[in-house]
Amino acid sequence: TIETTVPHRSGAGKQEGGNFMNERILVADDEPDIADLVCLYLQNENFQTIPCYSGREALEQIQKEKPDLAILDIMMPGTSGLFVCRKIRETDAYPVIFLTAKGEEIDQINGLAMGADDYITKPFRPLEMVARVKAQLRRYKKYNAPREEEDILTRGALTINVRTHECHLGGKELKLTPTEFSVLEILCRKKGSVVSSEELFHAIWKDEYYSRKNNTITVHIRHLREKMGDSIEHPKYIKTVWGCGYKIEDH
Repeated sequence: TIETTVPHRSGAGKQEGGNFMNERILVADDEPDIADLVCLYLQNENFQTIPCYSGREALEQIQKEKPDLAILDIMMPGTSGLFVCRKIRETDAYPVIFLTAKGEEIDQINGLAMGADDYITKPFRPLEMVARVKAQLRRYKKYNAPREEEDILTRGALTINVRTHECHLGGKELKLTPTEFSVLEILCRKKGSVVSSEELFHAIWKDEYYSRKNNTITVHIRHLREKMGDSIEHPKYIKTVWGCGYKIEDH
C-alpha cells in the first residue's frame, strides 16, 4: 500500500526557506511497516516523528508530546483514528491528516466531519504525503505570522478575526476547523468575486495535487453551511455559482 524505496537523506526540509525545522509529526497506523516508512520520509525532511502503532498509543503520545501535526489511520482496532481526531479537536487546532485504505466518499466525509483537514487514501505516494504535510503546516503557521492584510473581516452579520482565529455570526461564535476557517477567510477577502474549487484548494494547500475528482473543498463548504445555518437551495452567505465556484456577499 506504499512505495518501498528508502528516501535519500537530502536535507530538503532545511532548504525550504527554513519553514520546516524539527516540527513534530505524530504518525499512527496499526501496520508498523507503514508507520515506520512514513516516519522515515518525514525524517528525511527534517521533521521529528512520533510513531504509534495503535489509537490508544496515539492518545497517550498526544498528551505527552504535543505534536504539530497528526497523521492517523482511520481503521485501527480498538481506538479508531476517528476517535483520536475527535479527542484532538476537543483541545487543539493543529492539522490532522487521515491516512486510510477506505476510499469510499462516506468515509472521507466522516473523517472531515470529525475535524480532519485532509485525507490520503492507500495506496499512496510518500512524496505526495510529505507535500500535503508541508502544505498543512504552512497554512496552520500563517495564523501566528505577522499580517499586513486586514485582520477583521465583516460581511453582514459575519465577523472573522484572522489574528485570533475567531468567527462570529450574529454574535454567536462558530467553531470552525482550521481548514474551514481558511475557506471562509478566502471567500470573505474575495467578497463578490467567484472563487473556484481549484483556486481554494491551491490557496489553502499550496500544492498541485488537485483534480476534478477531489471533493475536499465541497465537503468543507457543506460543513460551513451547516454551521452557519446556510443552505444550498436558499443561501444567505455562501453562494454556489454552478460550473464556476463559490462567492460570499454582504447581507
